[in-house]
Amino acid sequence: MSTPRRVILLGSTGSIGVSTLDVIRHLNRQQQEFDVVGLAVASQAEALLEQAREFDVEHVAVRDEAAADRIQDRTVHGGPNAAHRLVAEVARPGDLVVAAIVGAAGLEAVVEAIRIGCDIALANKETLVSGGELVMPLVQEHQVKLLPVDSEHSAIAQCLRSSRSVDEIRRLVITASGGPFRTWEPDRIRSASVEQALDHPTWTMGRKITIDSASLMNKGLEVIEAHWLFGLPAEQIDVIVHPQSIVHSFVEYVDGSVLAQCGPPDMKTPIQYALTWPDRVEGCGPRLDWQALRQLDFQQLDHEVFPSVRMALDVIRAGGTSGAIFNAANEIAVEAFLAHRIEFGGIFELVATGLREITPRPASSLEIVLEDDARTRACIHDVLDTMDTASVSTMKS
Repeated sequence: MSTPRRVILLGSTGSIGVSTLDVIRHLNRQQQEFDVVGLAVASQAEALLEQAREFDVEHVAVRDEAAADRIQDRTVHGGPNAAHRLVAEVARPGDLVVAAIVGAAGLEAVVEAIRIGCDIALANKETLVSGGELVMPLVQEHQVKLLPVDSEHSAIAQCLRSSRSVDEIRRLVITASGGPFRTWEPDRIRSASVEQALDHPTWTMGRKITIDSASLMNKGLEVIEAHWLFGLPAEQIDVIVHPQSIVHSFVEYVDGSVLAQCGPPDMKTPIQYALTWPDRVEGCGPRLDWQALRQLDFQQLDHEVFPSVRMALDVIRAGGTSGAIFNAANEIAVEAFLAHRIEFGGIFELVATGLREITPRPASSLEIVLEDDARTRACIHDVLDTMDTASVSTMKS
């Protein structure tokens, strides 16, 4: 009998984390043998405990210290760097770390895992958006595998299995559902409510990711991630709107051939592909119903209405910590929108402000990346506070 593959799951109670555990249950029933040895969450201590008991996980991490204090029967790490300390204590060379923490919060833990010698199944696009210039050399230095879990990047990786060199690639085309506002007029989009933005027509995701999908900031993040994963410049990465979310991405080759990866809009298949790579085994995700498939629509992205991708391409060209600035500004902007402090259209304005006000530096260390992340968050918070003050003054007058 082979030795079970040890897995540390960061973000275990989110949608990707829950699906990952579903996949592991399925694979273990097929004698694929995965052993979950660490779980990390932001705050959902009760759900974390249920998972830990089912999978017999001793070591857990909870970012929220008050929630961490409620866990009594496990080895618990609590606080802002809990996931990083979990990885540092539990991980061994050859382990698989599934990085599914939302936002830049997962960057430190991923860097630590790479330095230890763990392979990374990356569902946290912000890790490469913020720290790609730092992370990719570490991947090469420590000779670990970086396996994409996002459906779009998994699709590209699968299509590239037939390629011998990046010189054969003309461009990568990432598909976008278009979100809930695909057919809306620009003025209506700008004033869209939180409830409307959270009503995604295709995917079921967490609140932050769903808002990113509505603004197409998720496609901006994915474009930057694709640049780092596949080593192609901004000029060779494109986005096309595909409302059915059946084709997850294309690879166009220099000879005119185009390969696409298709499947239902469900994350279990790309998660399983990352866990079992380079092998394929019987899957637990839904199958594509060819009889029900009537048409596939593709439309050009309107960069004036949704400037997210255009900003992301500029970030790639700028390099350095510009990705960290882009991501941090977006995270604060989404928080402000969900808290009803700004209109939906204000997300784009705040991200543009961050990119304009904060000068990027070479991403030569984790400390520099985190410093520029923090500088950007402080800048956007100051802008929001000024807006709040102006709003109160206007109401009083």
